[in-house]
Amino acid sequence: MSRASRLPSLLLLLILFFTLSSFSNPSRAATDTFIFGGCSQLRFAPGSAYESNLNSLLTSFVNSATYSSFNKFTIYGSSSQDVVYGLYQCRGDLSMPDCSSCVAHGVSQIGILCSSCTGGALQLQGCFIKYDNTSFLGVEDKTVVLKKCGPPVGYDSDLLSRSDAVLNGLTNNGGGLFRVGGSGEVQGMAQCVGDLSTGACQDCVSSAIERLRSDCGAAAYGDMFLAKCYVRYSTSGDYSKASRDSSQGDDTSKNLAIIIGILAAVALIIIFVSFISRAMERNKGGGK
Repeated sequence: MSRASRLPSLLLLLILFFTLSSFSNPSRAATDTFIFGGCSQLRFAPGSAYESNLNSLLTSFVNSATYSSFNKFTIYGSSSQDVVYGLYQCRGDLSMPDCSSCVAHGVSQIGILCSSCTGGALQLQGCFIKYDNTSFLGVEDKTVVLKKCGPPVGYDSDLLSRSDAVLNGLTNNGGGLFRVGGSGEVQGMAQCVGDLSTGACQDCVSSAIERLRSDCGAAAYGDMFLAKCYVRYSTSGDYSKASRDSSQGDDTSKNLAIIIGILAAVALIIIFVSFISRAMERNKGGGK
């Protein structure tokens, strides 16, 4: 068999390898599951002072998350245009190793998601990351970022009563930044971003619960993420179910897109290498 005929066969094996690798990689830990993300339209120039400050900020996130579940930073530059504001926060029930892992994963993902953008936000199951060139630290923001409602539970008065009790408990749970509650199989959780005052946090959670009740009604589960707080509940005993269920379809679509992209790229390589190989064979034949 000639070298030209062996090369396409080798590349076909590479296709098979990449395809199987895409399916065989273990799924991410629950804390690393993507919930939402967003980027600013304003962009910075590669190699600029802002990019350098942003890299310093993201590095500070990763370093700080090894010992603190929340921190905020302001990285100053030589001019006001180079200043970067940012914070990260882990879910209140995460251990420090899990927090550190989640933030590190989030930093790597937001660098891809918001490449060259002056602002970005990323919410994973276990942590939240946000940065911008305009200060948002300590500012209450009740803008709805994400809403998810499950299917209706029907006329189950006991379940509806328990759900209502859990949401009431989260509203009146001492004003803490992180709150959990439950009644039987109904479980709920609320959390504010750590830069909010106690009063601002309470106001934000109350607004999120009000929106959750009006928008999701008698749903089996509900997520209401505002810009500076969120409230989640589930009648199945797992308040993260909604995001996991919705993310499965998203992950499948992303995996298919990646596989198709890999196959297309490798196919182009096969065509190119085959063309070069045939040209080399012709040249050798002509030189004899």
